[in-house]
Amino acid sequence: MKFLTLALYLGLASFANADPAAWNAMREGDMRKLNFHAEPRPVSDAVFFDADGTEYSLADYAGKHVLVNFWALWCSPCREEMPALDALQGELGGDEFEVVTLAVWRNALPAIESFYAEHDIDDLPILLDPDRALSSQMAVAALPITVLLNPAGEEIARLTGDAKWDSDEAKQLLRAVMADG
Repeated sequence: MKFLTLALYLGLASFANADPAAWNAMREGDMRKLNFHAEPRPVSDAVFFDADGTEYSLADYAGKHVLVNFWALWCSPCREEMPALDALQGELGGDEFEVVTLAVWRNALPAIESFYAEHDIDDLPILLDPDRALSSQMAVAALPITVLLNPAGEEIARLTGDAKWDSDEAKQLLRAVMADG
């Protein structure tokens, strides 16, 4: 319990020192579509699954910044940005940051596996939200939608539409957010 209290305190203290207005001012290129919230927002605790059926929730990623991308195979802009998300995970992914891509609704696992192989997507696991439990609770009404979570597991920004996530502008902005806590 003491660890949880300390983790929550540190997470809140970190955001208190952060400056969403400054991050908004840093946005360039596709990142102009990434809108930082004035205050962190809670996220759903709904579960999603990996290719083997193991359950996960966004709470499993607590302690790091997480870029959660909701996508589908039938969504052309979604398919176009997946290689960039994979490259971003390959470059920035680790103890402080992770890209989580969730295939929403009906996406056949063999088709996703073929898509990953065809586009050399090696750094992203296959994660599924087949009943739209998480995406519905997070108000994902269109695809793609990408949300940025702080280490406390709260939504601090949202982008509607696709983006060049492996661009210099995106990496610079994400590094600044991570540096601020």
